[in-house]
Amino acid sequence: MTLFDDLGEDIPLRGRPRRVVSMVPSLTEAIEVTAPGILVGATDYCTHPASLAVPRIGGSKYPKLNRVIELEPDLVVANSEENRPEDVERLRANGFPVWVMEAAATVPHALASLRRLLTQAFDAPEPEWLVQAEDLWRDKPPVRRHAVVPVWRKPWVILGRDTFAGDVLRRVGVSIVYGEHEDRYPRPKLDELRSWFADGEADLLVLPDEPYEFTADDGPDFFPGVPYELVSGRYLTWYGPSLVDAYHALKP
Repeated sequence: MTLFDDLGEDIPLRGRPRRVVSMVPSLTEAIEVTAPGILVGATDYCTHPASLAVPRIGGSKYPKLNRVIELEPDLVVANSEENRPEDVERLRANGFPVWVMEAAATVPHALASLRRLLTQAFDAPEPEWLVQAEDLWRDKPPVRRHAVVPVWRKPWVILGRDTFAGDVLRRVGVSIVYGEHEDRYPRPKLDELRSWFADGEADLLVLPDEPYEFTADDGPDFFPGVPYELVSGRYLTWYGPSLVDAYHALKP
């Protein structure tokens, strides 16, 4: 059967996949929880579920493609933002179907994409965690805080427009001050970041522990006197079963 991924590419499958390699940590978790036992490979950063014991293929940006090929998957799953197009094309050129999930800008967009992948490609029943996550994340409450959200340092990289993490925060009442920026991930100077707080336009610094691992000793010290929150990067950026826990962890 032929399906189409989020980017409109043909995904020729010979029945339900039985050997799947995931190049995206959040997809790894979603697939293993929904269809346990079909994963035969995952990245070094696929930390959930903690019990997952499959061969590792390196990182998302620079996977060991020869290792992926050796695993002979029926299907490889990837993401348009996390994985390089040239890696996807090499795998397809070697005869392996690759389903690419589009980088979602909102929680509903991500969940709709996951539903299509899980129910169409894997012919799985609609998972309960997905229905629960849709219900939890449906609304946008009034804005209660205005935040600067770095995701990297050296140089500083900040959440900007149309990001999944920005939408997650907005749905718990936190607006990001770079939400209307022309770039999805602006790279402002530190003085500019501090000026948001000095001018009273931002009142919260949100520091996730991935992709850059901000800690109490690395991050807040650049913003003396600014209220801050250390949060799980997984809760901000992973779309899948973790969204259920994320809602309860992040809501006020």
